[in-house]
Amino acid sequence: MADPDQNAVQDFDVPVPYMQRTRDYYLAIGYDTPYRWAHNVAAPFQPLKKPLAQSRVALITTAARFDPTKGDQGPGAAYNGSAKFYSVYDGDTAQDHDLRISHIAYDRKHTSAADINTWFPLAQMRRLAADGHFQLAPRFFGAPTNRSHRVTMDTDAPEILARCKADNIDAAVLVPNCPVCHQTTALVARHLEANGISTVVMGCAKDIVEHAAAPRFLFSDFPLGNSAGKPLDIASQALTIELALKVLETAPAPQTTVQSPLRWNADASWKLDYNNVERMSAEDLAKRRRDFDAQKEAARVNRVA
Repeated sequence: MADPDQNAVQDFDVPVPYMQRTRDYYLAIGYDTPYRWAHNVAAPFQPLKKPLAQSRVALITTAARFDPTKGDQGPGAAYNGSAKFYSVYDGDTAQDHDLRISHIAYDRKHTSAADINTWFPLAQMRRLAADGHFQLAPRFFGAPTNRSHRVTMDTDAPEILARCKADNIDAAVLVPNCPVCHQTTALVARHLEANGISTVVMGCAKDIVEHAAAPRFLFSDFPLGNSAGKPLDIASQALTIELALKVLETAPAPQTTVQSPLRWNADASWKLDYNNVERMSAEDLAKRRRDFDAQKEAARVNRVA
């Protein structure tokens, strides 16, 4: 007879329902207008125009450049609205960069963002480019995490496209972190594909990316903040980017999702924790509302500035 505890594990060992968790969470802390996630039923699709080895590939991230004047942004830092950025930026892929994800809602209980390679796979992309798998673009691009679909589509995505065109980009790998990051990268990917650039999103929020209808998606069933592999696990990071490039190269049609075979660990109970109001007390929810309001105001001041 099967172990009842094992059956219970199997019941929740499915992709985390981030859209519903997010709706329930904000209702629980007192915001009574549910967020409307971007929804598309079809996707543009641009097959690679040349073999991958001859293609120039860009990296697009939602991580922020570290600013020491903006408060704690280190590993495990709490949500920091002051550290958000609101304009597309770029950086030299030949140099190392200090990027952080303290400003966004990655899974802070089960990971700490201590290893940049789990959410910014530049090192792995350099390795593969050096081995001749593709040509690495001279710049990577930072995409703002914007709750407004309109701003992402009308402002940020066209700006990223313009920079990609300036660098003669053939394809792009997009790496999100928080729930809204996943929406942002899916929308940017759609815009790039509609304008002749092949893309693949590599992320952890399956429902959000598929709801927005990204053209190609590599899904890693890991806590948010680990779209590029496990922390301090080079083999997992290498396999994740290699799988993403394989999806980029071989996806037969739009809205292709491929799931990584890697597991976070043997115990899938981490999936029950993220923004799960059933596991929070009234006192905890009230504190979270106060903290969120404070950080929202900090983000507003930063945005205006």
